[in-house]
Amino acid sequence: MTRMVLVTGAAGFIGFHIANRLLAEGARVVGVDNMNAYYDVSLKEARVRELLKSPDFAFERCDLAESEAILSLFVSHAPEYVVHLAAQAGVRYSLVNPHAYVNSNVDGFLTILEACRARPVRHLVYASSSSVYGANTKVPFQEDDPVLAPMSLYAVTKRANELLAEAYARLFAIPASGLRFFTVYGPWGRPDMAYFSFTKACFEGHPIDVYNNGQMRRDFTYIDDAVEAVLRLLERPPLSVARTLDLKIATPHILYNVGNHTPVELSKFIATIETAVGRDLKRRNLPMQPGDVPTTFADVARLACVTGFAPKTQLAEGVARFVAWYRDYYHR
Repeated sequence: MTRMVLVTGAAGFIGFHIANRLLAEGARVVGVDNMNAYYDVSLKEARVRELLKSPDFAFERCDLAESEAILSLFVSHAPEYVVHLAAQAGVRYSLVNPHAYVNSNVDGFLTILEACRARPVRHLVYASSSSVYGANTKVPFQEDDPVLAPMSLYAVTKRANELLAEAYARLFAIPASGLRFFTVYGPWGRPDMAYFSFTKACFEGHPIDVYNNGQMRRDFTYIDDAVEAVLRLLERPPLSVARTLDLKIATPHILYNVGNHTPVELSKFIATIETAVGRDLKRRNLPMQPGDVPTTFADVARLACVTGFAPKTQLAEGVARFVAWYRDYYHR
């Protein structure tokens, strides 16, 4: 039987790739996005045009704040699975416009949970973030680590998502899995992300701002690996994996790290972009910014145990693929 999957944030970076992969595997997909202007809307429109090439894709421009409209979509399309990726992204922007984060990330997720409560689904997979680990110093980060020291409002909203999902799983038996993504990058990416803006600067000859002398480390995760993790987990709701993990799960809710489990220093990351583009970058060294953390590092043992898969794309390969896409898309 063909799966019907509702993907929120389908015009976004990760949502686009997940919808595209689901369509390639024969699923029917309903994509939802409000097409907000946080970054270049024309890029979002281009992603949607790519998805609409498939007759099995339907697009609904809708804001998650419109709870009645979202419920109507659940009624009319009857999704069996939901991949919830719609969110206001960006750690630093959360310090500038906090209301946007609460409205989109908290209220919006509540709308999805209420829709899943009214029209039950087989599995709700939703995006959390490595940002929830905040000021934790123990590495690699494990899903069972305490997360009590957030460094940004964005991180707070993502942790709130996890707690909301836990409560709804406990109260209403909604099977939900939260994915803590670690710095996902790749073709069709987000222009506000460092790898995108650094590549743009490299082609245009502009200087870049490098914080903390480039000594921060990030667990960069290639988009294809993130998508593979999502699709493998989609068919594995929490209660079905409890025995595999030898966990006593009281509620049908579980968290997973999705990362490359190989932190890379920012200075090396910049050098990798320079190699792929074939030009050097001019740098302005600046202090650490509010909301930033020195290191992210994912323990992916749980993901590997459940799915038999762990992200593995090497940074040089992933960056080269992104730069090739950038050259083609922007005619560089």
